[in-house]
Amino acid sequence: MPTTPTPPSADVLRAFGATALPELLPGGRGLTWRSGDIVLRPAEGEAETIWKSELLSTLVPNARFTVPRPVAAQDGTWVRGGWHAMEWMPGRPDEHRVDDVIRAGQAFHEAVGAVPRPEFLDEAHDAWSVADRIAWKEQTPPADAFLRALISECGEVTAPSQIIHGDLLGNVMFADGRPPTLIDWAPQWRPAGFGAAIAVADAVCWHGLPLTELANDHGIAQWRELLLRALAFRVTTLHLLGFWNAEELARHTPVADAIIRLG
Repeated sequence: MPTTPTPPSADVLRAFGATALPELLPGGRGLTWRSGDIVLRPAEGEAETIWKSELLSTLVPNARFTVPRPVAAQDGTWVRGGWHAMEWMPGRPDEHRVDDVIRAGQAFHEAVGAVPRPEFLDEAHDAWSVADRIAWKEQTPPADAFLRALISECGEVTAPSQIIHGDLLGNVMFADGRPPTLIDWAPQWRPAGFGAAIAVADAVCWHGLPLTELANDHGIAQWRELLLRALAFRVTTLHLLGFWNAEELARHTPVADAIIRLG
C-alpha cells in the first residue's frame, strides 16, 4: 500500500518560522510541503543541501530566470531535523513550453558557469548519479543490448563541464509577469547543453514533442552527442530503479533511432 507522506514536525516548522498548517504540494515526488510563504522539503544529502542553499542565497537572478531563496533556520543553519526551507513562489510547470524551459536553463547555467565543482558529487551513489556516470562512459552499463548499443553511438564531447541543472523540464515554473522560476535543482557536472538535451529527450519520450524537434539544436554544439547521452541517462535510470520493461523499450526505441539518424 502507498505510504502517507509525513509533514515536517512542529519543531521543524517553528525553527524555520513557519506558522501555517503545512499542505502537501503537487510534484516534488510527494515530499514537498508549503506552510504560508515557506516551502519545506527533506534534505536529501546534507552537504548538497548546504552547498545549494549557500549558493542560491547569493545568486543574482535577472529577467530571464529566478530561483526561490533558501530560508535559514532561526539559528542560521540551512538544515534542521533533516529538512530545509525556501521561499514559496507562484507558478506552474509546463512541459510543453520546451523552448522557454531551455532558455531559462541557459540563463541559469550562464549565472553559475564559474562555480567550482562541488565535492559532494563524488560521494553521490543514487540511481541518477550512477546513471549519469554510465551515460558518460565512466562506469559499465547494465547488460542490456539496447542501452549498450545506444552508448556505443556516443562520440567525444569537447565542450567544457560546469555545474548544471539536470532535470529542467518539469522544474521550471511559469507565472504571468514573472521570470521563469527554476526549482528542485538536480546538480550535475557536465557541459551546459546537457541540461537542454535532457529536457528535449524527456519532452519527446513523455510529453508528445514530435521526433522532428530532436533536430532543433537550440544553438548548442555537438547536439547529437548530448542527446545520445541524455537518452542513455534516462534509460539507465529506469534500469537502476527497476522500471525498464518492454513498454519502455517500445517508448524509447524510436527516439533513439531518430537521434542516431541525426548523424
